[in-house]
Amino acid sequence: MDYSSLLMIVVMVAIFYFLLIRPENQRKKKAEEMRSGIRKGDRITTIGGMVGKVVQVNDSTVVFETSEDRVRIEIAKWGIQSTEAFEQAQAAQKGGLFGAKKDEDKTEESKADDPKTDDPEKAPKEEKPGFDPEIK
Repeated sequence: MDYSSLLMIVVMVAIFYFLLIRPENQRKKKAEEMRSGIRKGDRITTIGGMVGKVVQVNDSTVVFETSEDRVRIEIAKWGIQSTEAFEQAQAAQKGGLFGAKKDEDKTEESKADDPKTDDPEKAPKEEKPGFDPEIK
């Protein structure tokens, strides 16, 4: 076996490490930090899509309320997909300075398109969707 074949194998292993293994380990580390940093009062989203407010944190589980009816659910920490604070930090990191500028441009364009928004008192109020849908 000559040195060029050995060098190619080493290069391929390095490429696999930097393109596949290292990013996955970093993602796992961030997820673990997020899950260990959960505090009472945080809003979480589970892997199954349930959203709620944390009321109790244990070593391996979290208890959260899903609605105003005070329905409490206990879930393993590994089942938590994200927290509101974690999502905001990632959005800020991805957006950076350029993302903020784009948002400002969009709001200016929308104001220019809508003649009602010249006066803030006459501007239509946007309804934000509630945290908990009303189940009937």
